Amino acid sequence: MRTLALIAQKGGTGKTTLALALSVAATTAKLKALVIDLDPQGTACNWSDRRKTDSPIVIDAQPSRLSAALQKAEQNGIDLVIIDTPARSEQSALAAAGVADLIIIPCRPQAYDLETVPNTSKLLALADNRPALVILNAVPAQGNRQEQARQALDQMGMHVCPHTIGARASFGDAGALGQTPEEYDPAGKAAEEIRKVYKYIYRVLAKEETRNERQETQSGYAVGR
Repeated sequence: MRTLALIAQKGGTGKTTLALALSVAATTAKLKALVIDLDPQGTACNWSDRRKTDSPIVIDAQPSRLSAALQKAEQNGIDLVIIDTPARSEQSALAAAGVADLIIIPCRPQAYDLETVPNTSKLLALADNRPALVILNAVPAQGNRQEQARQALDQMGMHVCPHTIGARASFGDAGALGQTPEEYDPAGKAAEEIRKVYKYIYRVLAKEETRNERQETQSGYAVGR
């Protein structure tokens, strides 16, 4: 079972929208996906209530019950868990970061969002510096703002996904129906962007698993010696 945690200290970065889109992408890829909604607003749960299908599974939880929820998920054969966290909640962010295989940081390409990334990085340092990936979200159709944001994030030492997600109306239209763009408009640009981001995330996860296995093997060899 793999676990993603979507974390950003600023509100409005698109954490929930991205979490739900990734969960549907996983379901489309024949994986059993679970979204754990730590946000008291319950946006992900409300979205699930509007759906006409039982997958992906969406549940709400408290940070203190996160470990128990993950244990139950693994027992039930879940392949991918996506944890959606609220903004400005260090308790939820730390709980999610501490159990994640990969931390996803959605960030819009504007100064207000970029200014909060260092604060998020400091918070993640408290969670043993788990691997993190920044996703540039709500990118304008015109201009080079995303390239400027990418350069700023590179200077911060952040790993930035090469694929971006545009500011597209289909996210709101799909969400109102309990869907994501991949379901609402499968041939649309938003759906294509989500698929590319999802595939890249899985490549990063695979690399992290290989790195961890190599470290464990080396550690075992050293102990054996």
